[in-house]
Amino acid sequence: MNDKKMMTLADIAKLAGVSESTASRALRNNPVINQTTREKVQQIAAEYQFKVNATARNLRTQKSYTIAVIIAFDAKTQQSVSDPFLLELLGVIADELSQHGYDMLLSTSKRDDKDWGSYFLDSKRADGLIIIGQGEHDPRVEALAQTQVPFVVWGGRSGDEPYPIIGSDNRQGGRLAAEHLLAQGCRQLVFLGDIRHNEIEQRHLGMLDACQAAGIASDAVQQLSCDFTAQDGYLKTQQHLFARLPELDGIFAASDAIAMGAMKALLEHDIAIPQQVALIGFDDIAMSAYCTPSLSTVKQNTQSGGKALVNQLLTRMQGQQPLSEQLAVKLLCRQSSLRRL
Repeated sequence: MNDKKMMTLADIAKLAGVSESTASRALRNNPVINQTTREKVQQIAAEYQFKVNATARNLRTQKSYTIAVIIAFDAKTQQSVSDPFLLELLGVIADELSQHGYDMLLSTSKRDDKDWGSYFLDSKRADGLIIIGQGEHDPRVEALAQTQVPFVVWGGRSGDEPYPIIGSDNRQGGRLAAEHLLAQGCRQLVFLGDIRHNEIEQRHLGMLDACQAAGIASDAVQQLSCDFTAQDGYLKTQQHLFARLPELDGIFAASDAIAMGAMKALLEHDIAIPQQVALIGFDDIAMSAYCTPSLSTVKQNTQSGGKALVNQLLTRMQGQQPLSEQLAVKLLCRQSSLRRL
């Protein structure tokens, strides 16, 4: 017992007066174990310079203690993991996984793996999957739902998905954005976004709901397909929207990145924001409050979303039924849309 180099997990557990499984969880900082016990076990381990042999543990438990997070990009998109909204959500997921003793393995769907279950779980690369975005109805997600692979999805719900989805109330977000533009006097509106994606489609439908309720004719609302990037927001604004001026007076962009691209194009052509064209985005990425003019947006709750993804996945991995969850959104009115105080 005095030879620090020969200490085993059983020795640490005995000194702490707990079982080996409890000691193992405590060393992984698993919140299932109360904080006092975790601190006691960790203090003893530190005193004896004990380190868990992760390889041996994984072989013994047949678990990797890793969760794969798959970003479901479309092959045609220029969007990347560096997208500010994705980075924020990934940060929350990584922190929450760490709290439960898991590492995060990040992957993108641009790789041509047809069977995510075999690639990640059968190979012991991961114990479960978090999929961000459903893309254009990715068949790999549908295939996973027919297996016993534990997974959850961040995305939009259509109501009949046979798997758990965590996501924002996108339709309500679209409704709030459009109601705000209408309240500022806008009547000729454009939606910038690719409605082949469920989340984006729901934001567009919410916009149409608000316009219909206000008696705005459907032909006064234009939908322009746009990739999830500032670059494409900039190009689409230049190529298609300038021709609609001066009648065009309001833009709802499906993401803050798209909105910032549109903002750059408008300002370069001396179009006053919001006096000539009011602009609102979606996400509330950090830089949206600090651009000039500051960007009005619909805030997604990434903190609650990231935590819910992890907790519902762990629920599934423990053999229980995970639940889908729709998160509330919040309208943030800033300089880019406020014509009336």
